[in-house]
Amino acid sequence: MRISVIRRAMSLALVSMLLTAQQPLHAQTKPTRVDPGPTPESILWIGNSFFYYNNSMHNHFGRLVAASGSNARVRSTSVTISGSGLDWHDVESLLRPNGVGRYSFVGDNEIRFNKPGRQYDVAIMMDCSQCPIHPELQGAFHQAAQKYADTLNRNGIRPMLFMSWAYKDKPEMTAQLAEQYTRAGNASDALVIPAGLAFAKAIAKRPDVELYEADKRHPSLAGTYLAAATVYAALYRKSPVGLSYSAGLNADLVNVLQTAAWESVQEYFKQ
Repeated sequence: MRISVIRRAMSLALVSMLLTAQQPLHAQTKPTRVDPGPTPESILWIGNSFFYYNNSMHNHFGRLVAASGSNARVRSTSVTISGSGLDWHDVESLLRPNGVGRYSFVGDNEIRFNKPGRQYDVAIMMDCSQCPIHPELQGAFHQAAQKYADTLNRNGIRPMLFMSWAYKDKPEMTAQLAEQYTRAGNASDALVIPAGLAFAKAIAKRPDVELYEADKRHPSLAGTYLAAATVYAALYRKSPVGLSYSAGLNADLVNVLQTAAWESVQEYFKQ
């Protein structure tokens, strides 16, 4: 039994070494936008099922913020379309007067009307999991990222891009997605959140960690937590390591995920 455990550990370590050696875990292009700007009080999340899985990434992000002890609170709205590309969304419509963000549910499920005008400080956008690198969809990704960044800027909202992760069985997607998201971010002066790089780093650290659902692309709870921790690290430029919110995951795994998120953010913006 002990020999079997040792062999399995050695096999996992070998997989980690091979992944690290064979696959570049970064973009070739360096990000030009490295400053996240002022701490946001409100965020609009624009994406697809990668955001809404596991009770929505924005909820886990908010709990990480609450656990930071800074008395900070972030109002978040998640606007998602199942299986969508970024160009499926109508950002102009989302920002119409008295549209999304007009009110929030607070306290004992009471409605609070938010101040009229700009409803969000930041918008985080993501495309479908392979659209930025698909030969027939890559152009639409770059066009949508630029168009929506311009729209958001005109409305006083900082645009950000959420770099998605590779499929479980296609690790080569990591560097490809990192490159395209970085190029799109540079073209539109948008901060890029390197969640995909954090996935690769967590797997390199712990090859046995399960960040995916059975379909090999949607995030498990651990994957959603890792992505939320990466958003926290990128927006606050603070380490999430040690934050008490765990989403019910065990302490050792939480430490691996928090560390991978922080290291990935530091490395990406200091390339």
